[in-house]
Amino acid sequence: MSMYQNNKDEPDYKRLFLAIFLAAIVLFSWQAMVEWPRRQALAQYTVAKEKKKQESYQQHATKLSAQTVEPEENPNLTRDQRLAATSRVTIKSEKLDGSLSLKGARFDDIRLVQYRTSIEAGSPEVILFSPNGDEQSYFSQIGWVAADNKTRVPDSNSIWKSDKTTLGADDTVKLSWDNGEGVTFKLAITLDKDYMFHVIQQVENHSGHEVTLYPYAYINRAFHESRAQNNAILHEGPLGVMEGVLTEVAYSDLREKKNITHEGVSGWIGITDKYWLTALIPTDEHYKITYSHYIKNGVDRYQTDYLGNSQTVANNATSNYNVRLFAGAKEVTLLDEYAAGNAQQHEPPIPFFDRAVDFGALYFMTKPMFKMLNYFFLATGNFGSAILLLTIVVKLLMYPLANKSYKATSQMRELQPEIAKLRERYFDDQIAMNKEMMALYKREKVNPASGCLPVLIQMPVFFALYKVLFVTIEMRHAQFFGWIRDLSAKDPSNVFTLFGYVDWAAPDWLHLGVLPLLMCMTMVIQMSQQPKPADPMQAKMISYMPYFMLIVFNSMPAGLVLYWTWSNVISIGQQLIITRRYKAHKEKHHHKNAKKHGAAA
Repeated sequence: MSMYQNNKDEPDYKRLFLAIFLAAIVLFSWQAMVEWPRRQALAQYTVAKEKKKQESYQQHATKLSAQTVEPEENPNLTRDQRLAATSRVTIKSEKLDGSLSLKGARFDDIRLVQYRTSIEAGSPEVILFSPNGDEQSYFSQIGWVAADNKTRVPDSNSIWKSDKTTLGADDTVKLSWDNGEGVTFKLAITLDKDYMFHVIQQVENHSGHEVTLYPYAYINRAFHESRAQNNAILHEGPLGVMEGVLTEVAYSDLREKKNITHEGVSGWIGITDKYWLTALIPTDEHYKITYSHYIKNGVDRYQTDYLGNSQTVANNATSNYNVRLFAGAKEVTLLDEYAAGNAQQHEPPIPFFDRAVDFGALYFMTKPMFKMLNYFFLATGNFGSAILLLTIVVKLLMYPLANKSYKATSQMRELQPEIAKLRERYFDDQIAMNKEMMALYKREKVNPASGCLPVLIQMPVFFALYKVLFVTIEMRHAQFFGWIRDLSAKDPSNVFTLFGYVDWAAPDWLHLGVLPLLMCMTMVIQMSQQPKPADPMQAKMISYMPYFMLIVFNSMPAGLVLYWTWSNVISIGQQLIITRRYKAHKEKHHHKNAKKHGAAA
């Protein structure tokens, strides 16, 4: 039908509107009778599916939490008595001592062979994992949750069978537990040469029907926050990397919120101390992670756990699930190796595993600085010597700026008589005095602010080094020479006890070490080379600066004080050399001008 009448120049609008109206009726009818019901049904199905998923997660998360509800323990038992109460598989390698409990197949006894509690000879090994029952309990468990809540699965009280009594480096122990209903649960645990346990969870189903299970693992810790460092520049507590983003959860936040949950994420989770780390690294993706807190017997308990994706095991079939457990020292080079992965040994990368070391916001500086320090340590065998070499490198990098700064300082010293005259002349007119001083600086081509530039640039380097010394385990108990036996701790010497010759336990506030005193002396010498500020009050305040820094640095790590002292010594030498060169240049220039004027006369 043409929409035009006999007059071809005039359109038939009535028929056009009628066609549009009929098309709209058809369209809305289709939407109302077909599309809208279909969308409603789809939405209801999606909501029901999501609700069922959430209920399932909640159900299994509740069951997972029940796995951590431990039977009452006798609080009067010692750690050794608790260890002796259960059958165990001994763990023995060059880096780890300890045992694995066959009750619950629990990692609850890990000691670090190469690290001691103090620098004193014969001090005990650092204890990482301890069995449940007191304020020191710290353990990890790996298991399954049944989807139907009917299939018997191993729990904290299950007694496992082992194929051997000792687990060594690059060795495997196999555990098994039969639920008596045709389902056998197995754990194949392999320890590498360092601190990583590789665990294969295996389920063999001969029950006559399929079973659906959710793998899980958790790390549980009894902890009082007073044992933490409580330092603003260091994180201790639950952490993880999810979807490539580092998440740090403070103990205090977890006590307040009780539970923090992340659904459908991938990565790794754990609990970190200043130097030690425990972490779970599942191999699948998009699982549920929970950080939680509860109180048992008056003791705060913190937990990080994951609930993996469902594994349906058909009758007469087997299902495997892999997870890794790290329990050891945060050695930066080792963490880097785990982060990179090892394709030959079928070890996938662990994203940002080195971030377990809290390098902080200056990561781009702290990590390279540590690498340089470690390089010098490998070359010299002494971290104190490595710090001295690092200081020289920093000074060399800043030499152009420092050279300009020290030259400006020398020029300012030369101008002090002229500046003194200006102060006398314009003592009652500050504006005129500043104007004349600026004219003097411009005439002599001196920039008074250039002396501050190297100090400002050096501050980030200083803070980055402080972070490296404070957080890296490589600096822990690292010796220098003489009385400096731990560069990560404050100088142990004390002038108030005549450096140990007087047997007196001086209070902490009455402690003054040799190294901070040397640093103060070098600052006094260095400041004597600088021109005094025009303002007497400002000059007085600056003169007090070395003594203020003495108080601040007295409790700082000895390695940091060593760096600052050595940096001052180098700066003093540079200033002397440049000052002499400047004076020689000035004298030569003055002699040349005098000779020129004499010839002209």
